[in-house]
This record gives sequence, structure tokens and C-alpha cells, in this order.
Amino acid sequence: MSELSHTTSYYAASANDKRIRPALETQVEADVCIIGAGFSGLSTAVHLAEQGFKVIVLEATRIGFGASGRNGGQIVHSYSRDIDFIERNYGQATGKAMGAMAFEGGRIIRRLVKDYNIQCDLKDGGIFAACNSKQFEELKGKKALWEKHGHPDLELLSESDTRNYIGSTRYKGALLDRSGGHFHPLNLVLGEARALESLGGVIYEGSPAVRVEEGEKVRVHTPKGCVTSNFVVVAGNAYLGDLIPKLQAKAMPCGTQVITTAPLTEAQQRELLPRDQCVEDCNYLLDYFRLSGDGRLIYGGGVTYGAREPGKIESLILPKMLKTFPQLKGVKVDYAWTGNFLLTLMRLPQLGRVGSHANIYYAQGYSGHGLTCSHLAGKVLSDAIQGQAERYDIFASLPQYPFPGGRMLRVPYTAIGAAYYNLRDKLGI
Repeated sequence: MSELSHTTSYYAASANDKRIRPALETQVEADVCIIGAGFSGLSTAVHLAEQGFKVIVLEATRIGFGASGRNGGQIVHSYSRDIDFIERNYGQATGKAMGAMAFEGGRIIRRLVKDYNIQCDLKDGGIFAACNSKQFEELKGKKALWEKHGHPDLELLSESDTRNYIGSTRYKGALLDRSGGHFHPLNLVLGEARALESLGGVIYEGSPAVRVEEGEKVRVHTPKGCVTSNFVVVAGNAYLGDLIPKLQAKAMPCGTQVITTAPLTEAQQRELLPRDQCVEDCNYLLDYFRLSGDGRLIYGGGVTYGAREPGKIESLILPKMLKTFPQLKGVKVDYAWTGNFLLTLMRLPQLGRVGSHANIYYAQGYSGHGLTCSHLAGKVLSDAIQGQAERYDIFASLPQYPFPGGRMLRVPYTAIGAAYYNLRDKLGI
């Protein structure tokens, strides 16, 4: 595999655009330089370019190489910690402000798909599935909470009604979110890249940022070039590495695994997901699944803390899939891959600034809710760079704690906590 290859995923195999953009090999200038061509970076870039900013994006490998091109492809609203947690811990005013933004990311995705004619198999409808009675009661609370914050389009499904949406006996009920949805994530991020280019933005692949030189004008150095800009947005997330040490201490990369079956018959597709909507369960270490545009089942789950590569992805995920859909015993698995997301201690996204001139912004740590949050973060950062910082200030006011134990002990400490919550899910308590 060459250095500039995507991971061997179903998404990479079915990508609409396999072009490689050239690397940066000269000195260039821009209004804004963005580090990372994933959803956070490209959402920021497109929103800025639509307002006339000259934007350059630096990508270490390929567009969508990280979580943006590897994830489950589901529109799931709100944050990894829901609005009630924010209200309890940070006050009603902050909760109200975060609640007002909690459902915007999905609307941004649909707006970009429509405005730029992005072909990414976008389909409507998402389901939260309860594995036990306790989880179903919690879904009733989620429905009331989201409706309180202005989000309709929700319907509670009884155990029997759930069978009309999911061909499995595992679930005791569900919450249908009609404004949820699913899509091919790599084709979405590639479509956003083309949208940026149509607006005059430039993307350099194979161009890792190796040093950020602070100043009134920020200089971002790559192995063979340099971008000088008024602002920088750091959007490397779980793949940022050691570029900004202050950011690395605030979050921890974690891995999740995904498999994709061979194409299923139409009868099999109707049996598994009759309404062709995506599903995630309510466990702490959750499973998620949906049908692809060409009729495969995409099934993901599991977490590896510290982003280590599991030895046999298929052996980890296939038993989960067969527990949900035993009728798929013997089905061929065509693709299996892993990808990293960035976990924060409070499970809330981190937006802020670093540097002595306050012109280096960052967004990271969506903690498993990156698809919608990253698109929202791009809009919020774009507004802040344009001088409209009210919503940015809300995010930036949330405390950003380091993990206890430092880099040596954060993985075992977090794994112990996850094991505790996983046991509670199994016991239904």
C-alpha cells in the first residue's frame, strides 16, 4: 500500500473520486490555512470560501483519510453527552445555547449535499434501539429532552413496532428520528472537497504540517513548502499526532471497527431493515449498522482505547452482527477496517484557540458524535473567524480536562471505566 492510500475499506473501494491532489512544494499565502481535510476542516473551509475567503487546506495523506472517511455514516444529533448533562454540569444558559445548536449539523450536511449536488447515497431516518427495558425508559427521556429543545420528528416504537424497522428480536423498543439518516461518508467528504475547489479553495494532499510558527501571520510548514495566513484552523483530530502538544494532552485516540458484507439480495435487505434506516443501539459500547447504497450490511462496534490496531477485526465484529441478525450466518464479509476517533474526558467536543496571537483555532474530540458535530464546528469556527464569536464562546467556555493518569495510565483507567458501564448494560441496570 502506498503512503497516500486510504485504508482498505468498502468506502475507499467505492469512492466516487480517486484523484490524488498534488503536494505543497512552494511558499503560498491564504486568508486561512486549515490543517486536516476531514469534515471539521472542510466544513470550516467551505463556509469561509462561500464568504469570499481564500482558503488552503493541508492534508497529511488523503482527503477523508481519518475518521471522516471510515465511520458508520450515520446522522446522529446532539453530542456524546446529551443536553441534560450539559444543563446539570454547566448551567441552564449553557445547556440552552448548546441545545439550540445540537441539531444543526445534520441540516448543514443536507444543505451541502443539495447545494453542491454531492452523490453520497443520502437517505433519511435513524433509529436508537433499546436492548433492555431500562434503555427504553431512557429513550422516553431523550424524546422529551429533544422536543424541549425544539426537535420534533421523533416517535417512540414499542417492541412489536420496532420489528417493522429492524428484523431482529434483540430490541425492547426504539426511538425513531425521522431527521436522522445515513450516507457514504467518504463520498460526502470528497464532495465537500470538490465544493471547496469550486469556490476557489485549494487542497494539498501528502502535505503534513510539521511545524506551526506563531505570529500575527501564522506560518505552517510542510516537508517541502509553507503556507502563510492570517488564521489557522487545526482539524487533525485523532490523527493530529504531536503537532500541537497542548491539544494532545486533552484527548485520547480510540479505535472502532467496521465490517461490510457482500451485497445482499433484495429479500434479505427487506428482512433486515425494511425501511432502509440506520440503527445504533443504546449500550455504552454500542453497535451501529445500516445498508449501503448497493445493498450491503455495514456493521460496526467495539472500542479499542489508545487506538491500537486489533489483530482480527472480522472476528471482533462478526459475532456482534450475528447476535443481531443470526439469519446472516454464512454471509461473506468483503471488507473489514478500523479507524480512530478522539475521546475527551467529558465526552464533549473541544473548540478553542492556542498561540500568543489568538489566531490559531482548533476543533477536536467529538467522542463518537463526529459526523454532525464536525459540520457544526466548521460553521461555528467560520463565524468566529469572521468576528461572530458568540457561539464559539459557548463551546470554548466548556472545561477541557486532561485524562487522569497522563499518557501512560489514561488507557487502562478509561478501559476500566468502560468495562464497568458495559457490565451495567449487560445486566440491564
